[in-house]
Amino acid sequence: MTKQKRFILQEKDIPTQWYNIQAEMPNKPLPPIHPGTKQPLSAEDLAHIFNLECSKQELDTEHAWIDIPEPVLEQYKYYRSTPLVRAYALEEAIGTPAHIYFKNESVNPLGSHKINSALPQCYYCKQEGTTNVTTETGAGQWGAALSYAAKVFGLEAAIYQVKISMQQKPYRSSIMRTFGATVEGSPSMSTRAGKDIITRDPTHPGSLGTAISEAVELATTTPHCKYALGSVLSHVSLHQTIIGLEAEKQMALAGEYPDVVIACFGGGSNFGGIAFPFMRHNFTGEKHTEFIAAEPESCPKLTRGRFEYDFGDEAGYTPLLPMFTLGHDFKPANIHAGGLRYHGAGMIVSQLIKDGYMKGVDIPQSETFQAGLLFSRTEGIIPAPESSHAIAAIIREALKCKETGEEKVLLFNLSGHGLIDMSAYDQYLNGDLHDYALSEEALQQNLSKIPHVL
Repeated sequence: MTKQKRFILQEKDIPTQWYNIQAEMPNKPLPPIHPGTKQPLSAEDLAHIFNLECSKQELDTEHAWIDIPEPVLEQYKYYRSTPLVRAYALEEAIGTPAHIYFKNESVNPLGSHKINSALPQCYYCKQEGTTNVTTETGAGQWGAALSYAAKVFGLEAAIYQVKISMQQKPYRSSIMRTFGATVEGSPSMSTRAGKDIITRDPTHPGSLGTAISEAVELATTTPHCKYALGSVLSHVSLHQTIIGLEAEKQMALAGEYPDVVIACFGGGSNFGGIAFPFMRHNFTGEKHTEFIAAEPESCPKLTRGRFEYDFGDEAGYTPLLPMFTLGHDFKPANIHAGGLRYHGAGMIVSQLIKDGYMKGVDIPQSETFQAGLLFSRTEGIIPAPESSHAIAAIIREALKCKETGEEKVLLFNLSGHGLIDMSAYDQYLNGDLHDYALSEEALQQNLSKIPHVL
C-alpha cells in the first residue's frame, strides 16, 4: 500500500479569512496600557506607531474571523498552500509508534513563515498613505520578509538587525539589501536609543529589545513612516493563522487530528499561527489537544519568567504589555536561534499559559542542533535553529510514545529552513557550540527591574 507523504490544498481551498482567537478565548488578554497614565490604549493611540488597520485588529475581541484582503490573498497564492508532511523517516529513526506531521513553512521564496504577516502589514500601510516602513529583526527572517513585502507594495524599508545575529548570519543582511532595504546593526549610532545603549555598554551584542527601540524611534520621528512587527503582538499572530487553518484542512485529508501541537517560541507568531486554529476546539470541549511552545533554555520567559506589565523594547518606547517576561533590558545569550532571543511572550499566549491551555518547555542549544541533524538526515531538510527547538520537543514527545506504546498524532510547524545558518551547524559539528543556561541570580536581577503595575 502506497503511503501518502505530502498533503497540499488546491488554490481554491486556501483559507480566505484569518482566525482571531481573542474573540473566543474564555478570558480575554489584558489590554496594552500607556506607561505614564496606566490607562488602556485605543487603536488610535497605537496608530502613532503602527498602521491603523493593524491597530484595530490588535484590540479586536469581537470578530472571530477577519477577511484577508484580496491583494494579500493574491500574494499568498504565490506560495500557499504550504505542504503538510508525514515524517515517516523521522518516526522510523526514533522507533516511535507516534505519527509525526510537520507544516513546511520553509518552502516559500523567503524561507520562513514571516512573509504571512509582512504582506498584510505592508498592504495596510500602503492603503493608508504610508511611504516608509521600519522594523527590527533577529536572525533576519522577518527583516527579509518585510523587505520583500515592502517592495511588493511600493514602500521603502529600513531594518535594524540585532548586531550579533548580523555577524553570525551576514547573508540575511544581503538578502534584505537585495530587496532594496537599508540595514543597520543594532544597537547603532543612528538613533538616540542606540547611542544611549552603546554609551552604557559599548560591547552590547544587541537584542530584539534594542532593535525594537531603534525602529520605533525611527517610525515616530519620520514623516509617513510606520513600524511593522514580526511577532509578539496579537495582529501578527492573527495573520499567521493561515498556517493552522490550512493544516486543519490538510489533517482532514490525512484522516487524522493532532493530539499534540508544537512550535518554537520567540514572541509567539509561528506558535499562534499553527496552534490557535486548533485550540478553538479545546475551548468548546470538542477536542483535547495538548499545545507546547518550545523556547531556548537561555531565554526561558514561559517557564521561568514573571507575568507582569512590561515594555516590549529596551528603551521603554513601546506601550506596557501584559506578558510573561524576563525584564525588558534582559540581555540574552548569543545563541544561534536569533529569532527566539526575546525577553517577553505575546499577550494572547501569556493569558493562555495562565489559563492552562498550553505550556512552555525550554531546551538547551546542543539538543536543538542534535534534533536538527536527525531531521536533516531523515527528512532531507536542514531546519533553521529556531525550528529545531520544535523538532527537539517533538522528539521528546515521540520518545514518550515509544515508552508507552501510544500511537499519538504529533504536529509541529517547521517555521523556516537553515540554509543561511550553516556556520552554526559548522560550529556544532566541530564541537565549538555551547549551551547557555540562565542562572537564578541573573534571572532574579532582571525580574527585579520590571515595572510593578499588576
